[in-house]
Amino acid sequence: MISPLALVDPKAKIADNVTIEAFSVVYADVVIGEGTHVMPNVTIFNGSRIGRHCRIFPGAVIGAIPQDLKYGGELTTVEIGDHTTVRECVTVHLGTKDKWVTKVGSHCLLMAYVHVAHDCLIGNHVILANAVQLAGHVVIDDYAIIGGLAGAQQFTHIGAHSYVAGHALIRKDVPPYLKAARDPLTYAGVNKVGLLRRGFTREQIEEVANIYHILFVQGNSTSKSLELIEATSPESPLRNEILKFVRSSTLGIIRKAKEEIDENLAL
Repeated sequence: MISPLALVDPKAKIADNVTIEAFSVVYADVVIGEGTHVMPNVTIFNGSRIGRHCRIFPGAVIGAIPQDLKYGGELTTVEIGDHTTVRECVTVHLGTKDKWVTKVGSHCLLMAYVHVAHDCLIGNHVILANAVQLAGHVVIDDYAIIGGLAGAQQFTHIGAHSYVAGHALIRKDVPPYLKAARDPLTYAGVNKVGLLRRGFTREQIEEVANIYHILFVQGNSTSKSLELIEATSPESPLRNEILKFVRSSTLGIIRKAKEEIDENLAL
């Protein structure tokens, strides 16, 4: 159902069972998938590709041009997956010629006032709490959760199944499966609760904890820690993923744990 008070360009590709409420504006080069609900006062600009069964709340702006002075008007896109919720006053900007796209995956929750800048790549099942602010080119992997009022600087990478506390200033990469908190941002243990909820075994969580004890608690350099992990930790998909993440980091990873950290494996 499209409200007669909505302004929808006839060239927009609107699937079946889409609801667009009053005073929303949908531009010509827009695709909206089946069952998506666009609430009042939403603006969806050219280049937006929105999946099936999404919910977009009042005041959201999707597909505005980047806040990047290097943007030259190139034709880029925003892609939002299926079953994603975009709450009030969220902004998601077009990509630039760096990646040509800004992506938000499926089953994500972007709470009120979140900003996703140009060329960000957000995986599936990601939660960004209220007023999280992402600068350009940020990568967030599946199932990561970022607390309210946190901000990530350009080109940071936040790993899968990680949890970043609210109000955090994310200036370095956050490896997968851990919790990060404090200022400056510091390793705060393994995201045990999140991993258990997602079906990881206690043996897998212990494996991650042992790897991160070497990396963050023992006090070795990062390069020495990686050597020790390879020498002492049996090869596994979890170990390999962590090693690959740390080695591929261009900004460097977050700080080592403070001495008073309680790793609390609770195995």
